[in-house]
Amino acid sequence: MALEHAILVSLLEKPGSGYELARRFERSIGYFWTATHQQIYRVLKRMETDGWVDAREVAQQGRPDKREYSVADLGRAALASWLHEPIEPESVRHDLAVKIRGAAFDDPAGLVREVERHRRAHTDRLAHYLSGEERDFPPRPADGTPPDAERELQHAVLRGGIAYERMMIGWLDDVLATLRRF
Repeated sequence: MALEHAILVSLLEKPGSGYELARRFERSIGYFWTATHQQIYRVLKRMETDGWVDAREVAQQGRPDKREYSVADLGRAALASWLHEPIEPESVRHDLAVKIRGAAFDDPAGLVREVERHRRAHTDRLAHYLSGEERDFPPRPADGTPPDAERELQHAVLRGGIAYERMMIGWLDDVLATLRRF
């Protein structure tokens, strides 16, 4: 996936400035696709030049004006085209897995602290995801209101992140039990 597609999705969810996009990447979409502020601004400029996004100046009180971006017709068409293209299933490329295998040739117990550090990071991320799920996705009312595709699909991605973090924690628990046998 190109950064352009992640930006288009974010702007379709809500138009915003480059700064606001960068904040969204830090808070939500960034858990699945990361980008620096500089990358976002550089790509936004190119997307504007290519006609994928429109920008308008928005006056702010006590602050400089900001440029607010929204998706143009060409950007929507580019995203629609990309959505219909097949993508290769992702392979697992994991530095920690290589370290774990390599520990057999050194001191397996010496890797325990590093695996514990990874486990804490995944536990923290899971807690963050669960907190966001509770905050942003309360149970739907049973009044027959039709589901909102945008919200339901955002929630599906979040549930995938939750499942991934739970899987990683389980795997790291298994690795720790294995390493502690040596």
